[in-house]
Amino acid sequence: MTAQSAQTAAQIVEPIHANTSRERNLTTHTLRVRGLVQGVGFRPTVWRLANELGLTGDVRNDGEGVLINLLSTADTTEIFTKKLFDECPPLARIDSIEQIPNTDEITHNNFQIIESAQTEVATGVIADAATCADCQQELFDATDRRFSYPFLNCTHCGPRFSIVRQIPYDRANTSMSTFKLCDDCLSEYQNPADRRFHAQPTACEKCGPKVWLCDTKGETITSTSPIADAAKQLKQGAIVAIKGIGGIHLACDASNAKAVETLRQRKKRPHKPLALMARNVEQVHHYCHVNTLESETLSSPAAPIVILDMNDTERLPIDRLPAGIAPGQKQLGFMLPYSPLHHLLMAELEHPIVLTSGNRSDEPQCIDNDDAIKRLSNIADIFLLHNRPIENRIDDSVVRQINGKIQVMRRARGYAPGHIKLPAGFKHHPPILALGGELKSTFCLLKNGHAILSQHMGDLEDARTFDDYQKNIALYQNLYAFEADVVVADNHPEYLSTKLGVELTDSARTNKQQKSLIQVQHHHAHIAACMLDNNIDLDEGSVIGIAFDGLGFGDDGTLWGGEFLLADYQNYQRLAHLKPVVMPGGSQAMREPWRNTWSQLQSAFGWDAFTQQYSALELSKTLNSKPVKTLQQMINKGINSPLTSSAGRLFDAVAAATGLAPPQCSFEGQAAMALENSIDKASLEQASPYQFKLNKQENHYQLDPTPLWISLLNDLTTNTTASIIAARFHRGLAQAIIDTANLLASENKISRIALSGGVFQNRTLFELVVAGLEEANLQVLTHHQVPANDGGLALGQAAIAAARAINFRAQA
Repeated sequence: MTAQSAQTAAQIVEPIHANTSRERNLTTHTLRVRGLVQGVGFRPTVWRLANELGLTGDVRNDGEGVLINLLSTADTTEIFTKKLFDECPPLARIDSIEQIPNTDEITHNNFQIIESAQTEVATGVIADAATCADCQQELFDATDRRFSYPFLNCTHCGPRFSIVRQIPYDRANTSMSTFKLCDDCLSEYQNPADRRFHAQPTACEKCGPKVWLCDTKGETITSTSPIADAAKQLKQGAIVAIKGIGGIHLACDASNAKAVETLRQRKKRPHKPLALMARNVEQVHHYCHVNTLESETLSSPAAPIVILDMNDTERLPIDRLPAGIAPGQKQLGFMLPYSPLHHLLMAELEHPIVLTSGNRSDEPQCIDNDDAIKRLSNIADIFLLHNRPIENRIDDSVVRQINGKIQVMRRARGYAPGHIKLPAGFKHHPPILALGGELKSTFCLLKNGHAILSQHMGDLEDARTFDDYQKNIALYQNLYAFEADVVVADNHPEYLSTKLGVELTDSARTNKQQKSLIQVQHHHAHIAACMLDNNIDLDEGSVIGIAFDGLGFGDDGTLWGGEFLLADYQNYQRLAHLKPVVMPGGSQAMREPWRNTWSQLQSAFGWDAFTQQYSALELSKTLNSKPVKTLQQMINKGINSPLTSSAGRLFDAVAAATGLAPPQCSFEGQAAMALENSIDKASLEQASPYQFKLNKQENHYQLDPTPLWISLLNDLTTNTTASIIAARFHRGLAQAIIDTANLLASENKISRIALSGGVFQNRTLFELVVAGLEEANLQVLTHHQVPANDGGLALGQAAIAAARAINFRAQA
C-alpha cells in the first residue's frame, strides 16, 4: 500500500491517552506498526520523518513488524503517524499502527535505527520486486560505479523472498550472507539517508555476485562480457539458459521461427503458449494492443507476464512473430525486464525473446547451477549463470485484464508471499494450514488475522513438484514460526494434498499433539476464496456462488464442476448444476476432448439415434472411428466412467465437435482456449445463443444442454462456421448462467453473486455473464488478488476452516 489519507490513518491508528492526552509535555510514545514493513526502506522513512519533525527516539524491526519509540507530544505523534501513511515506501503496506503503553525513558538525544529484535514472528516476507527507475538509471550511467552491474538493487527493488531463509529479513538471513560488503557499499548500507540503507541484497562489482557463461558440460567459457556474448548467441539462434531471480529460464530469439520450434521440440512442449520478454512497453506495442492499465501492470514492481491481445494488423514485416510462439491464439504473454541482468541482456537485442521456465515440461523450474546443467544440457546450447544462490523457487506471475480490471491467473513472483488481511469477524481464528488441491497447487497459512498464500507450484501429480510443495510448506512454517492447530484439505480422497493432510494429522497424534483435519468441498472453497478476495465479513450473509471449473469431488461421490451454490463461509447448499454425464476413461477424457463429445451426444440422443440421424456429418464419421463400443462397454460395467457436471468438459465437447480441439491435448485448457480464440467480434455480435433447458429436480435445478446439441448439430449440417458456433455456445452458456442465477437469487432473496473456478478465466464468457448479472441489478463478486482457478483454492479452504472454528468456539 502506498500513501493513504488522513481519514484512513485515523481509522487504523488506535490511540492511548493514558499519560498525556493532548498536553504539550514530551513523553514516550511507542508505535507498533504491522504489515509488510521489513526490507522495503520502512525504517529509513521513519528516520527521515522523525528528523524532519525534530523528534528523538528509535526504530527497530522485530518479529511483529516495526517498533517505533518517539519522545514527542500527542499532537506531534499524530502528525508523524499521518506522514508515515502518506509517505509509505512504494513496496511497503501498513495494515495498522497501534500506540502501546511504554514507561521507559528515551535517553539518547537523536533518532536512531537500532538492531533488529528477535521476538515471535508475526510479520511478513516481501515479494521480489522489479528493478526501480533509480537503479535502472544507474545501470546505464557510465559514470556510476554500478554501471552495467547485473545485481544492483536498493530498498525499493530487487530480490526478497527468493533469497530469504528466515526472518527478520536481515542480510545474515539471506543468500547474500556470504558476500561481504566492500567499504563503499558498507557506507551506503549504514547511512539512513541513503537509498541503500539496510538494502540486504546490495552489492557492487567489487564485493557482490558474478555472472559467467558455461557450456553444456559446465565448463566456464572465457568472456569479458558474458551478458553481451549471451545476446550474440541468441541472435545466432541458440537456446540460452539464463539464471534470474527466482529460477532459471530458457530463452531464444522470439523472431526466429526455427529457434522457437527447436526449443519446443527439446522441451517437449508442442503447443502451450510461450512467454515473451520485451525491452520496454514501446516494443510490446509493435505486437499487441496495450492500454494504460496493462502498461502500468507491465511496468509495476510485480512485473508479471501480462496476457495481451495481438495487433489486428502488424505494421511492418519486422513486427511479425512466429505463429509457433502461441499456436492458434489471439493473445501473447509479455513481460518486461525485472532484474538488472535482464535489462542488460535486452539492451543488446533488437527483438523480444522467448523466456520460459527452465525445466522439462511439467517439472519444477531449475534453481541450482549444477542441477540446471544436469537437467537442461539437452535443451540449452549455453548457460548464463551467477553465484547468488536462489533459496526459494518462484515462477513468473501471469495476469490478464478482464472487464477493465487486472485478474491474477498465476500468483507467484512479485505477488507471493503477500499477506491478505482477513475481513471483520475472523480475528480469533486458530492457526490454520490449508493444503489446496491437486492442480495449480498452492497452500495457505492463517496467522494473526492474515492469510499467507504461497506461490504457484504446479501439478502435484509430478513427483518433483510434490517434493517442492512439501519443501515450501516446511519453509513457510520456518519463515513464519508457524505451527498449525488445524489442517485443511480437499475432500477428494485421492488428491496427494489430501493424503498429506491425513499424514500430517496422524503424525501429530502419534506425537501426542492436537491437530485436527478438516476436509472441504472443492467448489465451496472456490466461492469462499472469492468472498474473502472481496473482503466480505464473516457475518455478512450468503451469496449465490457459481463455480465452473474442470472438476472437483462432490458430496454425492460424483465429480462436480458446473455448480450453483447457496454459500457462506461455513456452509453451502447445492441449488443447481449442469446435467451430469459420464467421463469415459476418467482422466483420459481430460486429455482427449472427443470422449466428452461422444458422452454428451450419448446422453442427449443415445448413440444409435445420433448415428442414424447424423450419419452424413464428419463428426459422426470421426467419432465412429474411435473405440466407442469399448467406451459403451466400460460405461455398462461401471469401469472408469465417473459422472461429472463439469463445465470444463462441456467446453471440451463443443470444441471437439466443431473440429477445433486436437485428438489429444498437450496442456490443460487447450481445447477451451481454441474454442474461445475462434470467435471474432462480428460473430459474437451477430450470433444468437444456443439454448439450455432448466429442469426442476426434487430439491435442486439441473441445466440440460440437449437443446444446445440439437442446434449445434444443425449448424454443422448447414456448414456454419466454427466462429459462429463458438460464439453461439458462449452466448448460450452465459445466458443460461444469468437466467439460473436470477431465478436462484429471487427464490433465496439474495442479490450478491460470486463467480469462481477456472472456466471464468475465459474472458468472453466472464464478460457476458458479468454484464448480464449487473443488468439484472445483482452485485457481482469476482477474483482480483488470487486466481479464480485452483490456485486460489487454499485461501477458500482456510477461510471455511476459520469460520467453522470461530463458530464452534462461540457455541462452546
